[in-house]
Amino acid sequence: MASSADTHLIAIRHGETEWNSEGRFQGHLNSALNAEGLAQAQALAERLTRERFDLLLSSDLGRALQTASAVAMRTGHEIVVEPRLRERRMGIFQGLTPDEVQARYPEEYARFKSHDPDYVIPGGESTRQLYQRSVDCFTELAQRHAGLTLAAVSHGGVLAMLYRHAQAMPLHTPRDFALHNTGINRFRHRDGSWQLHIWGDVGHLEHALDDPE
Repeated sequence: MASSADTHLIAIRHGETEWNSEGRFQGHLNSALNAEGLAQAQALAERLTRERFDLLLSSDLGRALQTASAVAMRTGHEIVVEPRLRERRMGIFQGLTPDEVQARYPEEYARFKSHDPDYVIPGGESTRQLYQRSVDCFTELAQRHAGLTLAAVSHGGVLAMLYRHAQAMPLHTPRDFALHNTGINRFRHRDGSWQLHIWGDVGHLEHALDDPE
């Protein structure tokens, strides 16, 4: 039986960007949603018109705000901007493809690929730092808005940290779960702990890119 103080979270990754399609590390740099990402955002917005939620939160990075804005236009929610929902800061890797990083920074890329959670990318963050920031942010929001349903548009790295936390999955373990653009992921915060209920729901995208003609 659900407690009246349970906080429900609809956690969403932003729509696809130009750099997503090129495989570039984005981090804190901005890349606009591409045509597919815009269609995904509209499909997400349509889906969320059929959901009840109390607050619409978003990372302050452009791709998340673009996605959240499409939702807000349909649902009427104001966007609460939360900078702690930003993607991992990728430092010297930002704006580059993995091949470019390997060519320019071979030692740093090897360390990154070793899955050491305490490796700090020069100018960036470690996985553990991202984990702490992400979990602390979601937990503080859940406690502050106890009993409400929150929708939060964030980034793959941030959502992966909450997934790992809820599933007790070690940080050094290679990721074996998908991070879908505009995928809907449902969590519940109860008695100080997070529970994952649904991951990677993309049913709204089945017809997102259909030609209307």
